[in-house]
Amino acid sequence: MQVNVHPTLSVCTRCKEKDDGPSDIDRAGYRLTTLIHSKFVDSEAAKLGVTLRGIRCMSQCKRPCVIALSGLSKYTLLFGDLVASAHANDILHLTAQYANSSDGLIRRSDRPKPLRKGILGRVPPIKADNELVDPNFTLFLNP
Repeated sequence: MQVNVHPTLSVCTRCKEKDDGPSDIDRAGYRLTTLIHSKFVDSEAAKLGVTLRGIRCMSQCKRPCVIALSGLSKYTLLFGDLVASAHANDILHLTAQYANSSDGLIRRSDRPKPLRKGILGRVPPIKADNELVDPNFTLFLNP
């Protein structure tokens, strides 16, 4: 199995809004993924080597639509409360910012306006070494 060294944009294809139909293709997450997919090839993110993938469920059902940005040695950023018909371009812009960042952290004020809210989490990479990692509570236990 190959390890992807480029950043990845993951989009939940099964996010469902209140008025969505029963079929997967009727879901907001599917619509968002389709819209991003249609714009991706010509985007700055694609030119920077980002991988786009649809994920069948990202377990954030109370905060649809959901995306995650992840990279081998970058913080993973998780966003929800996105609108399928309105945020595809903003997501691709944020993805390019993420690809250009050294650690994956993008200041709130630098993000596209719709992505300044709705952040569900930022997960540090295993080898994170910055001021966000508290050395007082980092233990290395070797078996």
